[in-house]
Amino acid sequence: MRLIITYYGYMDGSGEYYIVVDSEKCDGCGECVAHCPKQVLEIIRTMVDLEEQLIAAVKEEHRKNIKYSCSACRPEKATPPCASACRRKAITCIWKPKAP
Repeated sequence: MRLIITYYGYMDGSGEYYIVVDSEKCDGCGECVAHCPKQVLEIIRTMVDLEEQLIAAVKEEHRKNIKYSCSACRPEKATPPCASACRRKAITCIWKPKAP
């Protein structure tokens, strides 16, 4: 299987805000979706090396708003619920606000 790592989010003048999903580790179990208090994540069906696979993804409407959508969980202070719930460690949150 080919490794696909998807970065959802952005970098702007205020910092870097990403949710990263590793398709090699993600098995589409949905635990991250169940534990996300803001319903930012969903399970999608996608093609990886000519095989259909279920993986976690950030919903389209949240992709440009990660900084705000995920602010309640504040990944820079602790592991957010979505990443904590992932038994395969397929989700990483990057939350690097710039210092004032």
